[in-house]
Amino acid sequence: MVGLKEELLKSIWHAFTALDLDRSGKVLSHNLCTVLNVPHDPVALEEHFRDDDEGPVSNQGYMPYLNKFILEKVQGNFDKVEFNRMCWTLCAKKNLSKSPLLISDEDAFKVWVIFNFLSEDKYPLIIVPEEIEYLLKKITEAMGAGWQQEQFDHYKIALNTSREGLSAWELIDLIGSGQFSKGMDRQTVSMAISEVFNELILDVLKQGYMLKKGHKRKNWMERWFVLKPNIISYYVSEDLKEKKGDIILDGNCCVEALPDKDGKKCLFLIKCLDKTFEISASDKKKKQEWIQAIQSTVSLLRAGSAPPHKEARQKRKELRQKLQAEQEELERQMRELQAANENKQKELETVRKQLEAAAARAAEEEKKRLQTQVELQDRFSLELEREKMVRQKMEEQVAQKSSELEQYLQRVRELEEMYKQLQEALEDEKQARQDEETVRKLQARLLEEETAKRAELEKWHLQQQQTIQMTEAEKQELENQRMMKEQALQVAMEQLKQLELERKEALEQYEEVKKKLETAANNTKSWKDKVAHHEGLIRLIEPGSKNPHLITNWGPAAFTEAELEQRQRSWKGKKATSE
Repeated sequence: MVGLKEELLKSIWHAFTALDLDRSGKVLSHNLCTVLNVPHDPVALEEHFRDDDEGPVSNQGYMPYLNKFILEKVQGNFDKVEFNRMCWTLCAKKNLSKSPLLISDEDAFKVWVIFNFLSEDKYPLIIVPEEIEYLLKKITEAMGAGWQQEQFDHYKIALNTSREGLSAWELIDLIGSGQFSKGMDRQTVSMAISEVFNELILDVLKQGYMLKKGHKRKNWMERWFVLKPNIISYYVSEDLKEKKGDIILDGNCCVEALPDKDGKKCLFLIKCLDKTFEISASDKKKKQEWIQAIQSTVSLLRAGSAPPHKEARQKRKELRQKLQAEQEELERQMRELQAANENKQKELETVRKQLEAAAARAAEEEKKRLQTQVELQDRFSLELEREKMVRQKMEEQVAQKSSELEQYLQRVRELEEMYKQLQEALEDEKQARQDEETVRKLQARLLEEETAKRAELEKWHLQQQQTIQMTEAEKQELENQRMMKEQALQVAMEQLKQLELERKEALEQYEEVKKKLETAANNTKSWKDKVAHHEGLIRLIEPGSKNPHLITNWGPAAFTEAELEQRQRSWKGKKATSE
């Protein structure tokens, strides 16, 4: 339900930002309740949109009302297309570009809905370059054209220098400009957009015409089948206006190929818990495609997985998040190393200043010591005699000087120790620089791995191109076979025309013979009528008929009943001709 709420919020966000909620908020809320099949709450609606400063629109915003009174009551039993169309109607007029586009308003609406599906889950909504590339590739494949990777790379570089992605209206302008569909007519682009819309938005995994055997009358009828993640619906035609039934799919369903029978080929069977459906595809390729598609759908139902396009979108999003996290981690490590390096530099500068101060103090002390020594020598030379007298006292002074010298040596050793610490600090700085070089190598290795992944993707692209070329060759071979059949059909038609001419000639000869027979019959009848008129009761003696004779007032008739009926028909025909 959280995913459904996020999908609804994206469409509502467009309508929300396009309206002045102080004046049109009631309209938006009322329309949302209608298309989402949510019961209206007039009291809450009036409370939320009242005109005074205490109304929630003034101090709390529209989102609390939307979440509490509308989105939390959505059950999923609504028409997603109608919902998106309502939001599109509210925002398209204000945001849609006024410049002429190569796509219709209906196609622009479908691109807008696809944008909401592929955009990032942050506002304002944008679609990142990776998702733009995915969408343009899907549309290009649906048009049967080749993907121009180099052209998109130039466009991506120009896009990344200015912004993170495109808005819905910029995406519509991009596709409507024909920049990536040059050479294609409007109808081809429209059909490609509809195909991608059916797959990504309506979850149509496969669709097409097939024959289905009835459960009651056992007759075969052509139906338009539409495969979705948990159901197969079949209609009278592809306009989807008259639905004939559904095949509910679950993890217990299975698909089996059947041998040809009853004059039907390419048969397969769909077994469900309560019913079994026999279906005939147009050819073996279509049969195998449908079997694989249904088996894949059932496998996803058993595993509880999302449809392939939704799972692929989630994987792409997770990969982008992972790469972004790795990039942020590298940046964090670089910042930490830079901060540590700066701290080391500060410590080294402090130690250097301390050493300079210690050296200055040592020099000052050495200068004082030398000055004291000179003074002592002068004093020793001048007071040599007196010094001899006070030798014992001088020895004590020498001992004192020796103690001072020991202190001086101690200070020298301290300076040496400080010098060693300075050396260790320099070693630490060198190690920090080595760590920084290791991080740079790690970053270079990651870039090499990304280059390898790009090479692998290009290899897959080449394989797809080879597959498309093989498909084109098969298509050309089928076209040659069709031309040969058309030529054979033309020869057969000419032979049929010749037979028709011969038949007409035979009919004309038959009509001539028929006319001659009728003339002879008329002459014979006239002769017999004259004889009967002049001779009275005399009648010609003719071979008798096996059929029963008619009896007249003068005895047996000269004609049988069949002959009399034939003469009556002849007389009626002549009468009709004369009239």
